[in-house]
Amino acid sequence: MKIGIIGLPQVGKTTIFSLLTGIEVDPYSPIHQKGVAKVYDKRVDILSKMYNPKKTTYATLEFYDTPSLDPSDKKSRTQVFNMVQNADALLLVLRAFKNDSVPYPENGETAFKQLKLALDEFIFRDLEIITNRIERLENAKRKLDNREENELKLLKELAKVLENEEFLSKYELTDDQRKLISSYSLVTLRPIIIALNLDEEQFSSNSYETKEEVLELVKEYNFAYIELCGLMEKEIQELDEEERAEFLKDLGIEQTGIERLSKVVYDQLGLISFFTVGPDEVRAWTLKKKSTAVEAAGAIHSDLARGFIKAEVIKYKDLIELGSEKEVKEKGLMKLVGKEHIIEDGDIITIRFNV
Repeated sequence: MKIGIIGLPQVGKTTIFSLLTGIEVDPYSPIHQKGVAKVYDKRVDILSKMYNPKKTTYATLEFYDTPSLDPSDKKSRTQVFNMVQNADALLLVLRAFKNDSVPYPENGETAFKQLKLALDEFIFRDLEIITNRIERLENAKRKLDNREENELKLLKELAKVLENEEFLSKYELTDDQRKLISSYSLVTLRPIIIALNLDEEQFSSNSYETKEEVLELVKEYNFAYIELCGLMEKEIQELDEEERAEFLKDLGIEQTGIERLSKVVYDQLGLISFFTVGPDEVRAWTLKKKSTAVEAAGAIHSDLARGFIKAEVIKYKDLIELGSEKEVKEKGLMKLVGKEHIIEDGDIITIRFNV
């Protein structure tokens, strides 16, 4: 899964990217940065201790950092949106932290103002794309085919939504309609996660200026939401496991911001994790909710899906409670399922196949 990170100037966007991926980058670099972040999951650690494999592999998410989204610079705005056109979701970083040496974005002195500016840019970008396409279809020098007629009708409806300053995600599209506009990479149809970058005082007090207004918009647009303290997260990452646990305990939280962000991304994108286990490797895999056993097999390797016969499925909870696969099987809790069986979060699966 690919996540594009977007933010106005001076909000700490690149700091968040570096924390997620471990890649140190020049915040003023025009180069499109990308990196992979582990999806931390304690279940992987527990399974690894149980099986003592040669290799332990976490699920991953791919993050793309972009140049700052500057509403006053049309060229940079176009560049940013081109960079994230293939992203599955967007992570919009807003700044609440106070630092006199780092100026706020122009007209963005509060997190709420930054959010409004960014949302306006998203809407304007999509309206521009749709309006241009409408003009091309209406000015075509030949008769439109049925598909183009349907596309034109839909685009006009979507343009009205955007002109009313609404996101297209509020418009109920059918699968066929989504196919008609799939090539446009419309931003206001994407899952969006709002990440508030706080300072330590704000994080500790669970408060920042305009928080209520931000949360109201988040609820209205059905965005995901998380609060992070970029500088504190950097300190946490430099600690060993024991010191990290103690530090988090003192803060009154169980997980680092990066761990919490992984969960938020999964929830917003409708993803689950399933596991494969054994002496060679314990591994977490990413899958869309309500995916089938054969789709899970395909996530592991296309040959497993092509030659799929059956899948053995064990619940993580059952394995941990009973202590071994042998006990799970003796209790009759291991299921042998077919292609259409729906895989659930935490399932441990073994594919039987023949190619």
